[in-house]
Amino acid sequence: MTSEWWRTAAIYQIYPRSFADANGDGMGDLAGITGRLGDLQDLGIDAIWLSPFYTSPQRDAGYDVADYCDVDPRFGTLADFDAMLAEAHARGIRVIIDLVPNHSSDQHEWFQAALAAAPGSAERARYLFRDGIGPNGDVPPNNWESVFGGPAWTRVIEPDGTPGQWYLHLFDSSQPDFDWTNDEVRAEFRRILRFWLDRGVDGFRVDVAHGMVKADGLPDWTPPADGGSMGGAGGTAASGIPLEPEISDEPGDHAPYWGQEGVHEIYRDWRALLDEYPGERILAAEAWVDPLPRVAKWVRPDEMHQAFNFAYLETPWDAAALRTVIDASLDAFGGVGAPSTWVLSNHDVVRHATRLSVTEANPQGHGLGPRSKGLPSFEAGLRRARAATALMLALPGSSYLYQGEELGLPEVVHLPDDAREDPTWFRTGGERYGRDGCRVPLPWEADAPNYGFGPAGDPWLPQPEQWRELARDRQRDVPGSTLSMYREALRLRREHSLGAGTLEWLPGFGDAVVAFRNGDVVVVANTGVEPVTLPDGDVLLASGELEGRTLPADAAVWLRA
Repeated sequence: MTSEWWRTAAIYQIYPRSFADANGDGMGDLAGITGRLGDLQDLGIDAIWLSPFYTSPQRDAGYDVADYCDVDPRFGTLADFDAMLAEAHARGIRVIIDLVPNHSSDQHEWFQAALAAAPGSAERARYLFRDGIGPNGDVPPNNWESVFGGPAWTRVIEPDGTPGQWYLHLFDSSQPDFDWTNDEVRAEFRRILRFWLDRGVDGFRVDVAHGMVKADGLPDWTPPADGGSMGGAGGTAASGIPLEPEISDEPGDHAPYWGQEGVHEIYRDWRALLDEYPGERILAAEAWVDPLPRVAKWVRPDEMHQAFNFAYLETPWDAAALRTVIDASLDAFGGVGAPSTWVLSNHDVVRHATRLSVTEANPQGHGLGPRSKGLPSFEAGLRRARAATALMLALPGSSYLYQGEELGLPEVVHLPDDAREDPTWFRTGGERYGRDGCRVPLPWEADAPNYGFGPAGDPWLPQPEQWRELARDRQRDVPGSTLSMYREALRLRREHSLGAGTLEWLPGFGDAVVAFRNGDVVVVANTGVEPVTLPDGDVLLASGELEGRTLPADAAVWLRA
């Protein structure tokens, strides 16, 4: 394990509910993760990132935390966590865990104490309680909207039975926001960080890392119609290339609850705490802000180590757009001495085996379902996704993979309405499908119950019949399978030190081609419709079958320079 491992790491996201179920209750668990670590070691990743497994009522799949220092019984025990951590480390795999500091569950003991306490009390000061507007206080304190739809404020009933104050929740009403101006809140999260660092975790992915701090006075804010649900721009030009609005750092130029300057003081404090521990423990930011130079503020030398590159994730399969965002990423992150990260899928977005080929707009967070338009065929979506992955894994920096993408899993569009669990679905009355389609439990063995996800019992989300042919055992060691392509790409990425390399654009290709050299590897990706003649060099990796020395549409290749 080398120093500053995070600069070049391939990090695999595990969504514990859907990874592997060891006890047969239909939900994934920590013991299931432990039992499958050999498959991840074989894949060739450097670290895993676990979405929340803490004690939680699961109103938002664990991102509503009731106890930050314990394991929810659905996932096991602290002993199970320790066993998983030890096994991962024995296999040379680091472990990053999710931290959710913007909000807690409404079942957290602090919030329950706040509900029982009076307005103006120390208990309520840990959260954002405010009086309502109007003679009877029956209008919310401001006009903010929840990311999941509907108002961002809920009124409480006071202990005496009368309507009382309102509390802020940027997400579900079961997820009250902490008040990060409160010293007790800051001290509590230092305690939580130390609890897990002392157990041996290698870092934290910080949920909603652009949140936490709100503008003074909580001013009204109406987001732009094309704004992303988590604060990114989200708009697109007619060409399909994402628009990057001119956003300055002036307080009035962006949402008063996203990307406030005060968050950086918090992360400088956390970085100093992590630096007390040996072994290069890291902080990775989920920060939905734009443009990229603003994101780079989260990874200045005394703050976080990495920030997810959502600008890259949201870029369409378009050569000009890809060249632009790659240049901008390397420039912005390199300008503060940080590596760029590259990511195509995660638990909050439509899987890229579907998303990159959808022909209709689908704003982040809305999801896809039976009424959605512009859906691609499975074959077309997978062909483009494999090419996009081959391109991504050749870029210098750190790459994130989302569980199941190595199997070519598409978004599950045809989920029964009564199976959906994402709060977005409920808070919008079914107008938005939400994120369940990218969270369906994984297939491991084609002929086992639940395709090997668990020994018995129905999975918490139903698996489509298509999962049988995409199961890991059907793809293992099969030349040309998506699993084989991922494993070979990760092997070559290490062998040729591509994560630590330097990108040099190659001229002489058409506008629909992305072509560059990284060290001794030449990468050519064809985003157009016409075949492309390849330069000389032995083929190291191809996302699809080549036609002699030509690269077909929606394909990518690595050549020995």
